Amino acid sequence: MKNIIREKRKELGLSQEELAKRCGVSRQTVNAIENNKYDPTLALAFCLARELRLPVDQLFFPDWL
Repeated sequence: MKNIIREKRKELGLSQEELAKRCGVSRQTVNAIENNKYDPTLALAFCLARELRLPVDQLFFPDWL
């Protein structure tokens, strides 16, 4: 699963730490998701999408696209 979290986060002027706090996870978790090393839970994916102001299906997409 790939994502555009880093791009949207930077566009909104958020640090990894700030995004992590808003979603109740560690900065390391946000970093791992941004680097495609960890797939978030469904609840976390929806939280990230809400905080980054995008529908979840625009934030995450399959590797083959």
